[in-house]
Amino acid sequence: MPTIKRSDPAPSRWSWRFQRMMLTPGIRLLLRAGIPFALCFGTASWWLSDPDTQAAIQATVAEARASIEERPEFMVNLMAIDGADAELSENIRTAVPLHFPISSFDLDPAAIRATVLEMPPVKEASVRIRPGGVLQVDITPRVPVAIWRRPEGLTLIDDGGALVRPIARRGLRTDLPVIAGDGADKHVDEAMALIDAGAPLGDRLRGLVRLGDRRWDVVLDRNQRIMLPTEGAVQALERVIALDGVDEVLKRDIARIDLRLPDRPTVRMTEHSTEEWWRIRQLNTGTE
Repeated sequence: MPTIKRSDPAPSRWSWRFQRMMLTPGIRLLLRAGIPFALCFGTASWWLSDPDTQAAIQATVAEARASIEERPEFMVNLMAIDGADAELSENIRTAVPLHFPISSFDLDPAAIRATVLEMPPVKEASVRIRPGGVLQVDITPRVPVAIWRRPEGLTLIDDGGALVRPIARRGLRTDLPVIAGDGADKHVDEAMALIDAGAPLGDRLRGLVRLGDRRWDVVLDRNQRIMLPTEGAVQALERVIALDGVDEVLKRDIARIDLRLPDRPTVRMTEHSTEEWWRIRQLNTGTE
């Protein structure tokens, strides 16, 4: 009887390896997710690389954003400024040019506040958007306490020495005292203490001059000066005022009262008084 060869039902070596490879978790994940993802990503990248497609997407996004930003509840219709006078309010509106109505998404309150704070008359500011479409700006202005006379002209300064605004002439703020000299703006508190101490002088007090950024001179009418020391200036001025109340020293024909040496105050007469004193002395000497 001839021998019949039967086929071996076992897989070949390569078939067995292929089947084992297909059962590997990594290969199965690649076939189920990796290849589809790569195909989708490649197709989407090719589609998005088209300039026309990009323009269409940008137009759609811009239209959707505009439809949200331009809704009535997000629109700002006016700006309200509180705490500032008419001149300062007008300057703020000029420094922050806004065309209403404007979307609140197009406003930057922090940037607006920074711009307002750069203005010399503004000490503090807050910016917020109120319900009802109002851009609210609250201002704390600098309050001028003195007029600083410097080579550039007259300038209002506050109690901290910060510049407020220039003024054209002294007569515009007769209610404020005048200080002058280099460094006077850095010692406003001391100047105001001297002005308070010199209140009994009344209208005779014309102002203060800072000399050498070390001490003060009190300027009176009739070109009189009280030269104060570096230390204890207020007490020295109070002594002069007390002496004037007893002997009326400041009403006499003198030009300077020098208190720079507390132990040796001196008085300088005017030129006319000096000449008159020498004339009288010579007459008395001739008579003898």
